[in-house]
Amino acid sequence: MFRYFIELQYNGKNFHGWQIQPNAITVQEVIEKALNIFIGSPTAATGCGRTDAGVHAKYFVAHFDTKNKIENLKNLVYKLNRYLSDDIRIIDIYQVRTDAHARFDALSRTYKYYITTAKNPFGVETEWYQYGKFNIDLMNKACKILFEYKDFTSFSKLHTQTKTNNCKIIEANWTQEGEKLIFTITADRFLRDMVRAITGTMMLIGRETISLNDFRNIIESKNRQAAGQSVPAHALFLENVEYPEDIGIL
Repeated sequence: MFRYFIELQYNGKNFHGWQIQPNAITVQEVIEKALNIFIGSPTAATGCGRTDAGVHAKYFVAHFDTKNKIENLKNLVYKLNRYLSDDIRIIDIYQVRTDAHARFDALSRTYKYYITTAKNPFGVETEWYQYGKFNIDLMNKACKILFEYKDFTSFSKLHTQTKTNNCKIIEANWTQEGEKLIFTITADRFLRDMVRAITGTMMLIGRETISLNDFRNIIESKNRQAAGQSVPAHALFLENVEYPEDIGIL
């Protein structure tokens, strides 16, 4: 058996997330179909995580196995990109050790959420327009509060099958670039809907609708209904996935 990592990026507008689901088009389904065609045998792809419907990925990693070694990986990348629709791009494919795992070996994942405070007809599919001013200083103080906690049940989609709601947040900050507000968050793992729920709650802080103490109480309540609404998926991007240097690239 030979194992390969496949790096890709996709516009999530036309997909119901990464993971295969009944009666919905997903990125995993499309990638596996393409691999099956060009490898010549059923090929399952295991992703580094799952993105919600409509969420984009500037960098996503999956792994797949083959019975026979692929001799020309560059040619396979070329063929896949010609076959796939314009909203998916294969960046690279490379061989790794057979025990390397795209999901379980990932050290961290980084997401960014993009907000614009000025109407932008060219950003309607990748930014969320929100009129008004936001207190970025307060929002960044809220980010520091996140580092004090591990259990983020208050920001998790209800009735998921995860064994734990504990996550280690490594980085969280808001930056402003003219009319754009960008929320960056990095963690070892994320719960379903977690980034969008945190973002929506922090926007309440930015509008000074709730206080930093309220934010702390929301986290400690472990109650999803106490937090703010989830922001729309179309402005959320998976930006990066980090792996150990000895992941096993051959």
